Amino acid sequence: MTAPEPGWPSGSLGRAPPIVGLRREHEVLTVALETGRHVVIEGPPGTGKSTLLRDIARYAGRAVVFAEGNAELTPARLIGQYDPAQVLAEGYVPAAFTDGPLLRAMRVGALLYLEEFNRVPEETLNVLITVLAEGEIAVPRLGMVRADAGFRLVAAMNPFDTIGTARVSHAIADRICRVVLDYQDDAAERQITTAVTGENGEVVNFAVTLARATREHRDVRMGSSVRGAIDMVLLLTGLARRRGEDGMARATARDAAHAALSGRIRIADGCDRSPESVLDELLGLVWPEDAPTPLPSDGRTPRDSGAPDGRGKANGLPPQAGTGQRRASASAVRRDRGGNHARRTLGRAERRPARRGCARGAAGRRPGRCGDPPGRPGPRHRPRAARRRAAARGPDLLPAGRGRAAAGPGYPPPWRGPG
Repeated sequence: MTAPEPGWPSGSLGRAPPIVGLRREHEVLTVALETGRHVVIEGPPGTGKSTLLRDIARYAGRAVVFAEGNAELTPARLIGQYDPAQVLAEGYVPAAFTDGPLLRAMRVGALLYLEEFNRVPEETLNVLITVLAEGEIAVPRLGMVRADAGFRLVAAMNPFDTIGTARVSHAIADRICRVVLDYQDDAAERQITTAVTGENGEVVNFAVTLARATREHRDVRMGSSVRGAIDMVLLLTGLARRRGEDGMARATARDAAHAALSGRIRIADGCDRSPESVLDELLGLVWPEDAPTPLPSDGRTPRDSGAPDGRGKANGLPPQAGTGQRRASASAVRRDRGGNHARRTLGRAERRPARRGCARGAAGRRPGRCGDPPGRPGPRHRPRAARRRAAARGPDLLPAGRGRAAAGPGYPPPWRGPG
């Protein structure tokens, strides 16, 4: 068995970006590992989860065992399994057992880095309960394996991804600490982009500003990370060299933005816009068509003029009090006022009027037809058994119904059964 390389497994992720900022998270994670705690790092993509752990492991001289979390990570793949050919030849001997990432980290006292923690099946996560609490695991036919004193579990997860993920059980969450990472500020992302790409100046400012603007757009559920800005700088400078352009051109910047950012943003549910149309709108704010160069950035994210608070992430305005009707969303009102598009079609919930008591409104049955006071259901809304009991009390009490006259003189008495 080969021990993992100190700091990170050889050739796993290549050269990592430098650590910029994250001082508070760096200190918390370092102390948690030093005091024997297991940690889960939460944050959207591109916030430096694996980079942070790699830096801490290298600084402390700790070995790291990497495990990719997905739906196919079974308990046997995480713990290890017997080699069938060797079992047939020698039986269930310890030499026939191949350690998985968990046992490798436990034996040498390494850090087990489990990525995409919320994609791991529940039956596989349950294997970790005893390991996290007692520091040992019982493997059938192999026996009890105890973890070295330096063993720690460091998991990473993106809580905003809803495809192929599941909620981590409380039994696991109760045994680990939690460190939350968020996007860094504008200056830090510019510094990261410059350090990775080797570029500086206007192209970096433009790429970072546009990537950050995707996180604030009203129609975007999840925007781009700093990785989008890095790719955009590389594509933009490469296209400019290939096309023989001296400086930045808006058409080239648009092509680079579509290639680098369109696959990284997620449009909000129920919105029929494409990522390219959102990027074109943001590009018009950062670099207007009549401007020779992008607008100077002051470190603030350009916001859509229609969103007064700059967020634009709400699911629409609250319903009007007492009407039961839902107001049109702010984005729909802006589209209606634009004049370039036809007024949107009202949904079923918006067309349906309020229902008060027996009255159905102008779109339904005539108000007051059932003769009941407001707040009480009419006979057409009562269960069938209730209507039978009302009919059994006599014709004088029989209410009016659809398609027949009210009970009164000359109306035949209801049938009461044999005898």
